[in-house]
Amino acid sequence: MAEALRKVPVNDAAPLYREAPHNIEAEQALLGAILINNDAFYRVSDFLKAAHFGEPLHRKIWEICAEMIRMGKMATPVTIKTFLPGDAKVGDMTVSLYLAKLAAEAVTVINAADYGRAIYDLATRRALITIGEDMVNIAYDAPVDMAPQEQIEDAERRLFELAETGRYDGGFESFSDAMKTAVDMASAAYQRDGGLSGIACGIRDLDNRMGGLQRSDLIVVAGRPGMGKTSLATNIAFNIASVYEAAQQADGTLEAKNGGVVAFFSLEMSAEQLATRIISEQTEVPSSKIRRGDLTESDFDKLVAYSQMNQKLPLYIDSTGGISIAQLAARARRLKRQRGLDMMVIDYIQLMQGSGKSSSNRVQEITEITTGLKALAKELNVPIMALSQLSRQVESRDDKRPQLSDLRESGSIEQDADVVIFVYREEYYLKNKEPKPGTDDYIKWEGEMNDARGKAEIIIGKQRHGPTGTVQVAFQGEFTRFSDLAEESHLPERYE
Repeated sequence: MAEALRKVPVNDAAPLYREAPHNIEAEQALLGAILINNDAFYRVSDFLKAAHFGEPLHRKIWEICAEMIRMGKMATPVTIKTFLPGDAKVGDMTVSLYLAKLAAEAVTVINAADYGRAIYDLATRRALITIGEDMVNIAYDAPVDMAPQEQIEDAERRLFELAETGRYDGGFESFSDAMKTAVDMASAAYQRDGGLSGIACGIRDLDNRMGGLQRSDLIVVAGRPGMGKTSLATNIAFNIASVYEAAQQADGTLEAKNGGVVAFFSLEMSAEQLATRIISEQTEVPSSKIRRGDLTESDFDKLVAYSQMNQKLPLYIDSTGGISIAQLAARARRLKRQRGLDMMVIDYIQLMQGSGKSSSNRVQEITEITTGLKALAKELNVPIMALSQLSRQVESRDDKRPQLSDLRESGSIEQDADVVIFVYREEYYLKNKEPKPGTDDYIKWEGEMNDARGKAEIIIGKQRHGPTGTVQVAFQGEFTRFSDLAEESHLPERYE
């Protein structure tokens, strides 16, 4: 053992601790360039923030320079020194002498972006170290109420946010930045097929009423069993994925120009059942025939052709039952990093689980889930379509069209949702009220049935950014497919 230890090289000069990565010289060079020529600021201001500087004094200098330059004033050693503490010392120098030294040793404006990127990269590495240290410390001294899975999900969230934005601590956004984003969105809508600000769902009148599915929106689709909630969601998911067209951005990343990458969390049906539904919708071969294998040669050829044509459809299905909001968020983040993500569907809210802390109170648990879904929609900047059951009180009314008060188990669904859509089919209820043939009631019922056959209503009960009202659509029950009504058979829309 002693012999083995003697062979291990020992570096007496090795430090007893490791310092977080930073580069004071790069920070000095960049700040000096800005103090000499304020144009250098605009070469790095779109990605560099005060928090990225390792030296506290340099953060303060950057903040003052940024504020003055944005106000249209000159930022020089002379103009900014009055905003720094006069009695502060940098080594054996006063702040005034230090600012003069920065300007004297400044680099050229041409090199400013390179120094800015070096500072940004080092700040990202420091953030990674912080996340890693927190992971280790929490793993050693975990709180009693924190399961290991929760720690994994928290670490994954922080890493995702760091990868997406370069920071994980949020902050204010200036109105000018928000205004630029709004104008960019309008520009994208102008250039996009159909002229919609959001993602087209493929149902014409619904798109016109909503302007497409808006990013960061939580869209709740609700209805009683048998109304076609899942069918509508699968129709929309397929419509979006099937027209996916990506455009390369200036930084090399891909962004959806039309359509999008869709994640479908199916808590009720298996992936195979969901795929069977979509195949039936698109090939017009009844799903009951597909499941039984009761297919003609023509039907089978349709299925084969369809499957070959849609091998690379960007629609991803997760059929984990009883998934928690934290697990769902972690998987969605992973998909966005690996393959991109433009829209999510959850079928359905009442089958999800909360953190477990409020499992004894279902109302609180649903509140936690809907709040989490809205936060995730904002974090990932994608529309989330979440399906929801309605309470039985709908059945006790003469007019069985749903209302917001029918949302089951929690008012938080209505509160957190940006859009609430109800699916209603008069045909479903009329079928169950068939009177005795040959009677006057039967003749009246037959007329009502003919009017309602093959039609459905999509009722927009709430919309933060637009009008509410009813959209009439076609519904083919044998293929579980919603589509546009023919122009001549449009019923008048009801506006509110």
